[in-house]
This record gives sequence, C-alpha cells and structure tokens, in this order.
Amino acid sequence: MLKIFAREDKMIIVNYIAFILLAIGGLNWGLIGFFNYNLISAIFGPEPNIWSSIVYILVFASMLWLLFAIIYSNGVISFTHM
Repeated sequence: MLKIFAREDKMIIVNYIAFILLAIGGLNWGLIGFFNYNLISAIFGPEPNIWSSIVYILVFASMLWLLFAIIYSNGVISFTHM
C-alpha cells in the first residue's frame, strides 16, 4: 500500500510540473498572438538555440502527458490525493 501512495505522490508532482509548463507555453503563445513578442526568445536569445528547443520540447511533452492522462483517467487529472 505504501508503494501506491509513493507513486501517486510522484504522479501529482508530474501533473503540477506539466501544468506549469503548459501555462508557460500558453503565456508565450498568447504574447506572440497579441503583441508579436516571443518570451522564450527574449529569455534565451533571438536565434534558435538548444535552451529554447528544450523549453519547446518540454512544453510539447507536457501537452502529451496531460492529454494521455485525461484519456487514460476518463477526464479526471489528480492534483491532490483521492
């Protein structure tokens, strides 16, 4: 039973991280759409580099994680213990 709780704790942490990364991605796309301002390029430089690519890949992975979590859990993603 302890293993299950430890796994649930890790899943909750991963869900929070994925949600935060998606919020960052959404903020970036909102800024691009409304103001033509790329926050990621402003932080890591205007030219594509490894760090901006890592951020974009993490945002993409977060989207996949939450999408599959929603499908797998019948529409319920846990951010707290059940």
